[in-house]
Amino acid sequence: MQPPPRSASVVWCDGSVNATPGELGDYSAQLARGAADLVREHVAAHVARDEALAVDSKSTSTDLVTDVDRASERWLVEQITHDRPDDAVLGEEGGGRPGTSGVRWVLDPIDGTVNFVLGLPQYAVSVAAEIDDTYVAGAVCNPVSGELFTATLGGGAWLGEQRLNGPRPIDLSRAVIGTGFAYDRALRRRQGAVAADLLPRVADIRRLGSAALDLCAVAAGRLDGYYETGLNPWDYGAGALIAAEAGCVVSGLRGRPISGRMAAVAGADLATELFELLEELRADEV
Repeated sequence: MQPPPRSASVVWCDGSVNATPGELGDYSAQLARGAADLVREHVAAHVARDEALAVDSKSTSTDLVTDVDRASERWLVEQITHDRPDDAVLGEEGGGRPGTSGVRWVLDPIDGTVNFVLGLPQYAVSVAAEIDDTYVAGAVCNPVSGELFTATLGGGAWLGEQRLNGPRPIDLSRAVIGTGFAYDRALRRRQGAVAADLLPRVADIRRLGSAALDLCAVAAGRLDGYYETGLNPWDYGAGALIAAEAGCVVSGLRGRPISGRMAAVAGADLATELFELLEELRADEV
């Protein structure tokens, strides 16, 4: 199914919490693809004009935001406002509002902004629908590759039309694990120490620069596991659902759910061993 032009407004859902996960999933995919198209168009326009991106910093000098991040979120919020005016919205760049329908959209207009600024093709638009603190639908779209990862609660996870089933069965010593690092320098020092202790116990570590795509990579079997501290709901909302629906175990360690304190995910064969090691290394105590 091809998305409609971004100028069109299509109401997939019935405007209430009674919308099914499938309907919310269709709409989240439409939003993610539309915003990814917008990001590509903005990049092409900047290149055509030989014009640099407008880049600002947020919490630290390395926490970046661009004019394209803001344009992408603005478009997403405008679409939701028009199509589902009673829904709540939480956006990374401040595009939030309360709602009355029981549905909340959690938006990351560009996850991996540093990669985006540097021209590294590892960034994505992430859109998740949440009801009663439970993610029920999500979509992650890479504007460069065009890959679209989707999931609905109980409906499985997909890359395009390919069903995702998580990573290969493997033991910890042969596993390739993804992670990420915070913008705060003191926190990065502690995260680096954890990674240094983890590295001799696994096959290798990858730091790709987009939490949303890292989670999707585990779902697609491109990584065997992933962990990171310091994330926000817009970083992991859609990706965590996609990983869980692919059969992965998603955790916050020590019996806790995934949260900003810890996001850990692995295939069922690896999860216990990896999570126990992360607990031993106190990866969630940064």
